[in-house]
Formats: sequence, structure tokens, C-alpha cells
Amino acid sequence: MDRMPAWADVVLIPLISLLLAAILSALVILAIGENPVEAFALMWNGTVMKSSGWGYMLYYATNFIFTGLAVSVAFHARLFNIGGEGQATLGGLGVALACLYIPWPHWSLAIIGSCIGAAAFGAAWAFLPAILQAKRGSHIVITTIMFNFIAAALLNYLLVGVMKPVGSMDTATAKFPEPTHLPTFRDMFSTAETIMFRGAPANVTFFVALLACLAVWLLLWRTRLGYEIRAQGFSESGARYAGISPTWIIVVTMLISGGLAGMMAVNTTQGEAERLILNMTEGAGFIGIAVALMGRNHPFGVLLAALLFGFLYQGGAVLALWTSIPRELIVVIQALVILFTGALDNMVRIPLERVFMAMRKREA
Repeated sequence: MDRMPAWADVVLIPLISLLLAAILSALVILAIGENPVEAFALMWNGTVMKSSGWGYMLYYATNFIFTGLAVSVAFHARLFNIGGEGQATLGGLGVALACLYIPWPHWSLAIIGSCIGAAAFGAAWAFLPAILQAKRGSHIVITTIMFNFIAAALLNYLLVGVMKPVGSMDTATAKFPEPTHLPTFRDMFSTAETIMFRGAPANVTFFVALLACLAVWLLLWRTRLGYEIRAQGFSESGARYAGISPTWIIVVTMLISGGLAGMMAVNTTQGEAERLILNMTEGAGFIGIAVALMGRNHPFGVLLAALLFGFLYQGGAVLALWTSIPRELIVVIQALVILFTGALDNMVRIPLERVFMAMRKREA
């Protein structure tokens, strides 16, 4: 018998963890001489009460959805893929090649090509760590984090010389052709009378991220491959006894995970910058780990957690602009959320389990 209902594990524990992180964050804000209630109100008004704030929040959330799903898929097979940064970096290269060297007639076709390119390059960057884990036993954490640095160095080399336009001083590729430019939320939702999402980088890639959430849910809980991935995660020996090849599952799972991380680059490279630039991942590969942890590795949970972290990112920018609170404080808040949802999970879980077990005894 489960010690607590499934809804409590998925909803109640993350909410309590978030509340504890918020309380500690409020104490930190008090310690630097600011009012935490006013700070939260400013974050709320600057993010949720303005369409431009929504545009930035959803832009950040799009990145976190892709990287969070990447971590979640791998984790279901008991693989800790922390190479999202490198896989997204190579995904950006795939997007740039697709947009620069293929003459797309319209953005609706260009986004399909760039998604394929981003997923293919991201998956390719996850392939070698997967093979090393499956064949040689090399720990996936070590190899994926090493590949992050290799990817960053490779992108730096390409943008400093190989792909930089002649005469340009920027470490970036040329601007993508006009037909590849993705419609922004401002283009999609503004009217002649009202301009919405003014200046915000949110674009149509957000809806691709929503489709990715649905696709991952269908994959994990409605397909044979998804069942095999989850079986591998529950028990490798049991999966092997059932005829499931661990090597096959490790490689396929990492390819899917790397492909999802790579697709993040469509949002930042094609949707926002409209060219390939350095640091195009913006740290989203690592934030995806926290998003997956808080979302309990479920696509819907990842979506909600990504929206929360998007709110924190945009809210942090508002605080840094209008108060003396440094934007780095948002990193502290994110760290507290990660601490309570990850490392200190049992601090919340065990008391809750005791409460629910006591309630069951009373009912019995």
C-alpha cells in the first residue's frame, strides 16, 4: 500500500517545498533591508499583470520545458542526463545550418526543418555518452557534463572563425533569411487598436513545447517503448529478465533526451536571436534539472515548474530594475527551490507520509 495518495506526491509535496523556499527567500530579502511582500507584489505586477511580462515569462518557460522534458525522459530510465547545455548548444548549430543553407519559402516549413536539425544534433551529442554508459559503464553524469564543455569550445571555435561572416566583429553567424523568422506573440495576438507583448521574445516555439509535453506523455505511458524505459528505471535486472535490452534502452532514451534538449535552440536561436550566438543556451540546460525534479518527471509537472521558473527569471529582472535587490537573489531562490524539492525531499515527504498513515488508521 502506498504511504500517501498519488496526488499528494505530485501536488502537495512540491507546493510545501515551494512554500518553505519562499519563506526562506523572504527572510533573505528582509536581511538585505527590503520588504518581501512589496518585492513579491512587484514581481507579480511586472510579470503577470503585463502582457510584456507574460511574453518574457513564456519565452523562458519554453526553454525550461524542453530541457526539463529531456531530464525527465532520461530519469525514467534511471539516467541522470546533465548534458542539456551541450546538447542544446549543438542543437543551435543544427538550427543555424538548417536556416542558413536551406532556402525555406515560409517559416512554417522552416520551423519543421530547424526542429529536425536541432533534435538530430542534440541527439548526436548525447549518443557517445550513451554508448559509453551502455558498453563501458562510464557514468552518464561524468560524460555528459564533460561534453557540455566540449560543446561550448566547439561553438566558440565555429563562431570565431568558420561560421562568422567576413568582416563581422560579432561572434555570431549571419542573420537568418527573412522567411525563417518565426512569428512572435506580438505578431500573433496584437490588433490594430491594441499592441500585446510589446518587446517580448515569446514566439510560436512555445506551442511546439506544449506539443512536446503531449508527445512525451504519450511516449512514456502509451507506448511499448515507454513501458520498457520505465521498466529499465524500476529494475534493470527485472527488465533484462523480461527480455528488454539495457543497451538498447540506454541508447534510445539518451537519443530522445538529447533531441529534446537540442530543440530548445529553436526558441533562442531561430525565434529570438534569429542567428546563432555564443551562450545561446542561457543556462537553461541546468535549470531543466530543477524543473524536472520539481515536476516529478511528469510532462504536466514539468510544464508547471517551467512556468514557475519563467516567473522567477522575469520577476528577478523586474526586481533588479526597480529595487536594490540584486538579480542574483533569484539564483538563491532557485537554489532553495532545488534544495527543498531535491536534496531535502524527505524532510517534507516523511512527515506527510506519517500524517496520511495516521489518517488511514483512524478510518480503519
